Amino acid sequence: MQNYRADIEGLRALAVILVILYHYQVPGITGGFVGVDVFFVISGFVITQLLGRKFSAGSFSFSEFYARRILRLAPVFLLVSTVTFVMISPFYFDEDYYVFAKSWLSSLVGFSNFYFLDELSQYFAPEALSISLLHTWSLAVEEQFYLLWPSVLYLAYRFSRGRNGLWPYVLLGLLAFALSVYLAEHHPAAAYYLLPARLFEFMLGTGVALFATRLPALGRVTAETLALLGMALIVATALLLHGTDHFPGYNALWPTLGTALVLYAGLHHPDTLVARLLSLKVMVFLGGISYSMYLWHWPPIALMHYQLIDLTWLNRTALVVAVVLLSWLSHRFVENRYRYRPWKLRRAFLIFILLPALVIWAIQSTIRIADDISFRIPEERRALYRVIAQNNAADLYKKCFKADPYDFDKSEACQFGAPGPVNSVLIGDSHAIALIGFLEQLLQGTDLSLLLVTRASTPFVLGSQSDKAFGGNQERIDRNQALTEYLSQEPMTVFISAWWNSYLQNPAFQGYFVDAVEWLLEQDHQVVVLEDVPELPSSSYAHCLLKNMQDCSIDAHVVQQRLENFNQFKQTVQERFPQVQWINPREVICDAQRCQTVLNGIPLYRDESHLNNVGSGEIGKLYLKMKGNPLLDAGRE
Repeated sequence: MQNYRADIEGLRALAVILVILYHYQVPGITGGFVGVDVFFVISGFVITQLLGRKFSAGSFSFSEFYARRILRLAPVFLLVSTVTFVMISPFYFDEDYYVFAKSWLSSLVGFSNFYFLDELSQYFAPEALSISLLHTWSLAVEEQFYLLWPSVLYLAYRFSRGRNGLWPYVLLGLLAFALSVYLAEHHPAAAYYLLPARLFEFMLGTGVALFATRLPALGRVTAETLALLGMALIVATALLLHGTDHFPGYNALWPTLGTALVLYAGLHHPDTLVARLLSLKVMVFLGGISYSMYLWHWPPIALMHYQLIDLTWLNRTALVVAVVLLSWLSHRFVENRYRYRPWKLRRAFLIFILLPALVIWAIQSTIRIADDISFRIPEERRALYRVIAQNNAADLYKKCFKADPYDFDKSEACQFGAPGPVNSVLIGDSHAIALIGFLEQLLQGTDLSLLLVTRASTPFVLGSQSDKAFGGNQERIDRNQALTEYLSQEPMTVFISAWWNSYLQNPAFQGYFVDAVEWLLEQDHQVVVLEDVPELPSSSYAHCLLKNMQDCSIDAHVVQQRLENFNQFKQTVQERFPQVQWINPREVICDAQRCQTVLNGIPLYRDESHLNNVGSGEIGKLYLKMKGNPLLDAGRE
């Protein structure tokens, strides 16, 4: 049985081409992400064949295996990631810059999939399309497979000789597939990023390597048919799947089974039509540099997303040419320079893992410790940067936002508006506190003395409903219980705000919020609902002026479409409780066509959905100018 198969290089080429076309948003390639899964099957097959030969010859060494893996993967990664760090440094701001540094370290040590699973599930998660090393999650999954599989296969070879392991292996494969289906349905983020849900894909490749020769030999017609069917499954899923479909799970079976069929057919007949197509010189060339292509293709597109640069056909073509050229250079002068060196594990680990990890950790720590890294930004734009980055109301009024959830701060540090006893309160989450600058403008000239009581991800619902609403999150339950008790004491003006679009996606919150309004009115409070500002297409729009864009406005029709659930809530409240007052800051920054993200040369936002405090105040000033002050009659005697 031949060791080198040109068609496997062609399969690698097909896999990386699909991924690149998908990431470069080429029309029609809606499921090109399955190229990653094709890689997983190939890796399982190739590594198992390599290990099998070593075990049979009695020449396997764990230290040699892992040294070869380091020399194969780490040098080019260090080159690409270092170039990426230099490339993004003049552009990435604040948490985005720090996220890169953290992902850099986790990618080097093979755990970036865990890091991204955690990072992208956080409330203030960075946007995936702008994360320069996001694509390394798949390399981490592969490296974790490499870490585990040699030991498993070694034990199997040592203790299972002479036994037919086909059916136990098939049973384990079916269980792994069932686990993938379950995780994709019930824990989709974990399924996407972690090895357990992808294990059956590797097992399809390892199974072909282990058992294909024990099955009946394929005739020419059968091999041709299986190879064509396999290729059809890969291409069809790349064209028919979408990023919103459940994945991996059963949807991942089709491209991975297709890959296994192509590998299986090629073992018996290496000259099938599919094999000959995959063995074309251009495919073999691209397959040979596929690892470098995979590493190089994503960082420039992430930077383009961050800088709000459109993906035109000219840009796509230029990127593809650049990626192929860079990949060929790095393959020739970096990959091939190190991958065949007979280094011991200690030396490879020290030079390509430990020392770079220490350097990257030092860079990461420097970025974290240096609160102000605006020196990277041209001097004429630093004032704009500080408006965006250093005017987060949640930081400016930390006592009012991050205090004890039950014993919240009632001191003067959290009071706004007129002096004297508190007769009004602003309650809600981070979107509520982001409107304090807006509300401060409206408080001028009124007798309202306002207490600011907000907390991250904690919209106001009744204390009795908090456990159901927040799934047992004790801090959110405590805050709402405390507010329920506080607001039971005496009537006042209650301003209520939240990230309405987010919570109201859950139908249950329609009821929670209506019940909260009803209860507040029963306590004889005057209720004022602050509507939210438009959400931006990405957090990069918050930095629009720093990116030298001429037009920082966004499509008002898209903004309006996102308000469907909120409008339903508003209509319900207005019909049942017409005495509730509504204040809508969108009215002064949106017209029928566009919504502004900049006023008077001042950026309004700090991320895709939160205003910065200066921008919030600017909207308040414009509101007073255009609409007058809706609070002049809202004070309590």
